[in-house]
Amino acid sequence: MTSRSDLRRLLTGGDRRSIAQSDRVRALVEKDPKLVAELAGLTEDTDWLISQRAFDLLEKIAQDHADWIEPHKRIFLGPGAGSDKWEVRLQIVRALPLFKWSAKDLVRVKAILLENIVYPQTFVKAWALDSLATFALKDVQLMPIVHHHLEVFDRSDSKALQARSRKIRERLQL
Repeated sequence: MTSRSDLRRLLTGGDRRSIAQSDRVRALVEKDPKLVAELAGLTEDTDWLISQRAFDLLEKIAQDHADWIEPHKRIFLGPGAGSDKWEVRLQIVRALPLFKWSAKDLVRVKAILLENIVYPQTFVKAWALDSLATFALKDVQLMPIVHHHLEVFDRSDSKALQARSRKIRERLQL
């Protein structure tokens, strides 16, 4: 049986651009979804690269199997949301719209996204707005905030922010 330490070993090594053996971990989890709990535990690892890779895998797995991650979704609202590593924040803002949240948790979800819309790293900023736009489809009070930041992104020198703005506008039919 695969343990947390086995998964940790596979996620160890390399630098921030490396995914170590994340593909192998994903295959193991997809074969045995009970391993999600072990993977979720690794988001609190003292090695930030392991933590980031665990968040990354949970977000990717949630794209196809949100129900597997659902029991552990609150990890996306925890300390990782305030990480000083943009790679961790990116995975969190991308994962938030994949789940159904209680009214209480939605307050935290929106706060995380609003904080990250102005985060210095371009990809975090872009995906935070994308996720907020997804929530705005059900919460029209968010729409003026989304519109404002779309305009800011449109005027940005960043091609990535301009492109994300176009994608959001297409999806929202604006």
